[in-house]
Amino acid sequence: MLDLTQLLFAVLAAPYMVAVALYAVRAVKGPTIPDIVLAVDCISYDLAVFLALYSVYYQSPLMIAPAILLSLWAYLLDVFASKYLVSREVGA
Repeated sequence: MLDLTQLLFAVLAAPYMVAVALYAVRAVKGPTIPDIVLAVDCISYDLAVFLALYSVYYQSPLMIAPAILLSLWAYLLDVFASKYLVSREVGA
């Protein structure tokens, strides 16, 4: 018999994987740089949420650390990409 955690993981895993596939298509075919940055950003955040669900599923609090690091990396990507798009340089 499936418990609630297994059911939630099974139900929520499929939409995240479909979303990652759609974002990957947008990242490859993106007509502009902001489209590509947004697609990579969405992939990163969706993967972080999926890793968090994975850590809840296996009841391992140590597995949440990669999700946090990935979220911070995605945030830094946003900062550097927006700074580049505004001023065309990534200096101090």
